[in-house]
Amino acid sequence: GKTFMVEQACAKLKREVIRVQINPETDEDDLIGGFRLVNGETVFAKGPVLKAMESGSVLLLDEIDRATNKIMCLQGILEGKPVLVKKTGDIVKPAPGFNVVATANTKGKGSEDGRFTAASIIDDAFLERFNISIDQKFPGRNIEEKILTKQFEKFNGDSVITHGHKNFIEKLVSWADIIRKTFYDDGIDEVISTRRLCHIVQTFTIFDDKAKAIDLCISRFDDDTKEAFLDLYTKVDSGVQLNEEEEE
Repeated sequence: GKTFMVEQACAKLKREVIRVQINPETDEDDLIGGFRLVNGETVFAKGPVLKAMESGSVLLLDEIDRATNKIMCLQGILEGKPVLVKKTGDIVKPAPGFNVVATANTKGKGSEDGRFTAASIIDDAFLERFNISIDQKFPGRNIEEKILTKQFEKFNGDSVITHGHKNFIEKLVSWADIIRKTFYDDGIDEVISTRRLCHIVQTFTIFDDKAKAIDLCISRFDDDTKEAFLDLYTKVDSGVQLNEEEEE
């Protein structure tokens, strides 16, 4: 929910947010801008960074730990200083309200456990330009239940109360909570995210089968982890039983 949090905060404040998806190929040309062929003529096209600076928008650098040193062109911009566009000689000053927010799955030191293999090590000088860092935790039980309730209503077109599925959502949240606590205690190597719970609820609205929805949505995990997760859910929700094939 890192990116979503920023987007919703900007929506609530009625602020424009310009989102840039970062990848290993992202460079100065992508961020600042470059020459493009338009109607047979070569013209300079401003990149998302310059557009955000001029409009005083929030610049969201999504998945910043996927980048390479090619993004070091942002150093001065992160300090709030004007930028010299080398390709045109123009100087662009940040308008009032311009801010830069970056999201990442790691803290710029790479992923030692291999969970985010594409994450790169970010230069300390670059990281130091960000004033604050915020750890995005999983939502509390009440909030997570509200999220799943909205997800059910979105795809089912009716309330969970009408269909008597409020208990299912509560069980899912309890199940995920136990798994997360075990994960943080190094008892398991995988975790159930809020996004994964939303997938389960969405799949349930299709098949109307709790066990099948959970089984399909956790099949991306290895067999041992999947079996452990399924077994745990049957203990959390005694009304759900695995079919014979899954038991075998």
